[in-house]
Amino acid sequence: MKRFAGPIGVENGSTILFNDFAHDGAMWTGSGPREVRQSQTFREPFQTVPVVTVGISMWDIDHKTNSRVDITAEDVTTQGFDIVFRTWGDTRIARIRADWMAIGQTRDDDDWDVI
Repeated sequence: MKRFAGPIGVENGSTILFNDFAHDGAMWTGSGPREVRQSQTFREPFQTVPVVTVGISMWDIDHKTNSRVDITAEDVTTQGFDIVFRTWGDTRIARIRADWMAIGQTRDDDDWDVI
């Protein structure tokens, strides 16, 4: 369990990770292991590394193949993180939208910067 001390901040967002059917991209026309990685930057840095969760809020997947998807947050820092989406086999994915939420310790207005 991650415990936070002091004020807690929450930031969330939504992003289209790819739109591969529009240009015959690898997620739509490829096969085997494939990955898309997209960096997200927080509007304001957290005081400590936050907890980040990512989910699929829209998917457009070919019904003729198996639906194989894996989505996660990687390389989380106080400044941001990467959304990583993976598929494999013969799965054909036209597009994906991901929603995310970060929860973590933030600076308090009464914090002092001592140099």
